[in-house]
Amino acid sequence: MLQWLAVESLAHVAQQPAAELPALAAELAEIVGADGIVARPSELVVYECDGWTMAKSAPGLLVLPRTTAHVSAVLAVLARRGVAFVPRGAGTGLSGGCLPLNAPVMVCTSRMNRIVACDLANRRVEVESGVVNINVTNAVKAAGYFYAPDPSSQAACTIGGNIAENSGGPHTLKYGVTTNHVLGVELVLAGGEVVELGGPADERLGYDLAGAVVGAEGTVGIVTRATLRLLREPQAHRTLLGIFAGVDSATAAVSAIIAAGIIPGAIEMMDQLIIRAVEAAFKVGFPPDAGAVLIVEIDGLEAGLSERADRIARIATAAGAVEVKLARDEAERALLWKARKRAFGAVGRVAPNYATQDGVVPRTRLPDILRVISMLSRHFKLAIGNVFHAGDGNIHPIVLYDERDPDQVRRAIEVGREILKACVEMGGSLTGEHGIGVEKQQEMPLLFTPEDLIVMSELRRVFDPSGHANPNKVIPQPGGCVEVAAPRRQAPL
Repeated sequence: MLQWLAVESLAHVAQQPAAELPALAAELAEIVGADGIVARPSELVVYECDGWTMAKSAPGLLVLPRTTAHVSAVLAVLARRGVAFVPRGAGTGLSGGCLPLNAPVMVCTSRMNRIVACDLANRRVEVESGVVNINVTNAVKAAGYFYAPDPSSQAACTIGGNIAENSGGPHTLKYGVTTNHVLGVELVLAGGEVVELGGPADERLGYDLAGAVVGAEGTVGIVTRATLRLLREPQAHRTLLGIFAGVDSATAAVSAIIAAGIIPGAIEMMDQLIIRAVEAAFKVGFPPDAGAVLIVEIDGLEAGLSERADRIARIATAAGAVEVKLARDEAERALLWKARKRAFGAVGRVAPNYATQDGVVPRTRLPDILRVISMLSRHFKLAIGNVFHAGDGNIHPIVLYDERDPDQVRRAIEVGREILKACVEMGGSLTGEHGIGVEKQQEMPLLFTPEDLIVMSELRRVFDPSGHANPNKVIPQPGGCVEVAAPRRQAPL
């Protein structure tokens, strides 16, 4: 049954008339300098989408601030003029979170890329939001520390974007997602006010307002700095490659490893379509006829690590592994992780376009969701590859299509929605780390009641009463026609 979803609205802000943009650009240029403004349509095309390319919309104006003071002054001008804005980092997001919908101005923090201070004695680092993820670890690696969240795009994605989406990565299973490593943030509210939430201490007092900002997808303001938790680099690693005839035996091995009381740093899975694309690109040594592979990594003290690796190999073999290989040195380990983290790019060898989904299911339901994905692939006549964080049930089915064919685009969107519905029905969630953005907005009622969504809207309004910060994202808008069903928060019995 189709119903109108009655969710109280945030303020809607119309696109700024084109005639007014030159005057706005001139005023903002006084703040950030002429080189901090991009206004030519030919240059703005670069910013028309993020990694989710199903929808595109270029901003009317791009602003590139260099300091928190710049961001504050820019947002104050926009508030005075009643202009909405969309924050952007590196543009590696995968849910349309920085698509400028009814927000003519885009504020990109990529030039705010300083590591402000390293406090190794207290295991923390303060960085600006435009710092690239991997550069945090690079800055402290020589001292034996690292920053744990490691999205596959970590060589490009920025901390501000990671905070917006609550990004994870392969090592989420053991170390957690971004929110577990953010101690405090500096946030510029939509009116230009600068606030400090959280702080350098490990324990937060009172309400966890910093936690409310992490994962808010830029709808509460713009994060300009963050204090991050650092961890000691493990003394040693063991990285194993398990080769399986099919996905059923591979997923059975995942559950068996966890059931044995072993919590690896990461358990990643790739199916046959992805294996072949990766092997063609990187020559890792994956057998092209393998139905699935697991990359399992454990870390910690050297003592006992080899015994644990042997135990994992025995468990995987008992679950049906054809072969289990141990990376012999750091070069082999690095090659395995290169193959996993660049798997999405390797898919470009298979199809002109792809859309990456981001549902979550309980770990024990992985075989079920993969069977559903296979069935949907046949039904919608679209190839779907699977590469994902098997250890915590965060799936990343990659739907292959050609954007030159409108019918393929339609089917790619529909199959993504069906996959998410199946995830929720199995007791899972709509997203593990990519966020809701615009991509999954209309699926929110599958998981949340209208009352839930109203509460979310009210929390958002506390930070941004005007609705100027990244409008029309995450929470379904009134007037949207969506299918309403009883939200599913538990797996069916």
